[in-house]
Amino acid sequence: MQGDPPAGFLPLGARRNLSGMNAKQKVARLALSSILVALVVLALKVMAWWITGSVALYSDALESIVNVITAIAAFWAIRISHKPADEDHPFGHHKAEYFSAVLEGVLIVLAAILILAEVWRTFQSPSPLEQPWEGLAVNGVATVINAAWAWALIRTGRSGKSPALVADGRHIMTDVITSMGVFAGLVGAVLTGWQVLDPALAVLVALNILWQGWHVIASSLNGLMDRAVDIQENIRIRDIISANSKGVIEVHDLRTRIAGRATFIEFHMIVDGEMPVRDSHMICDRIEDALKAEIPSVRVVIHVEPDDEAKLPKGTPAVPFA
Repeated sequence: MQGDPPAGFLPLGARRNLSGMNAKQKVARLALSSILVALVVLALKVMAWWITGSVALYSDALESIVNVITAIAAFWAIRISHKPADEDHPFGHHKAEYFSAVLEGVLIVLAAILILAEVWRTFQSPSPLEQPWEGLAVNGVATVINAAWAWALIRTGRSGKSPALVADGRHIMTDVITSMGVFAGLVGAVLTGWQVLDPALAVLVALNILWQGWHVIASSLNGLMDRAVDIQENIRIRDIISANSKGVIEVHDLRTRIAGRATFIEFHMIVDGEMPVRDSHMICDRIEDALKAEIPSVRVVIHVEPDDEAKLPKGTPAVPFA
């Protein structure tokens, strides 16, 4: 039919929607897969602890229990955050993922306390390691799986602007680092016969994950407090606005905030007081389309004002920002 788009052609808006749907599906699939991966890693680490009786490997296994719980919480939070805006939540549900990240931080702290309690018990009743090499081999397999999965979560979480996935991936990567330290330390304990290295390593693991838990909680609370974009992103936003502001006299009061995957941008735009509403609306659409093309999940609010509201002297060149 005349006027129909050629086969395989999608309008720009349709391509963006399709890309957004693919990104959402990928994030949701990864969140669901995280539960399965966490269960497999947990089973391997519990097996390693059961084989050896090592309190350090016990601490590693306990942290993996936290991974399972937080993977489930992240999956729930991501599903909620992807729900469209409704009457009760007109700005969407993006911040739901921060609650998952806060929960993860709290559980990490709880795991550290349980590890320290087990260390105290071990110091009171020390016992030699049993079948250390077999246990370390099993734990090593779990560590490799965790490393690959953490890298995938962090990469996808950053590209999809998912705080829950990034927090989950960072925690798992911390688990990988501590597992490597435990592995090296237990090898040293077996070779030297210094059994005290086992509970000492568990203490280091507990202190490390306490620090990581605090970092996760602080980062999530920062997000709940409507943190602005970083300086590099702010400069990029200004450049996009300037490049698409033909007909604009001035831009001022630029403000940004991040809520999960969404970035909210609002500013005042000064135009000639005699400019028709239709023309100023077209400028707003041009700027908004440019920002949406460059920044995923962006929400833009532009307040148009006449030239007598300008904050900078008349004749200031090149769409200045006040």
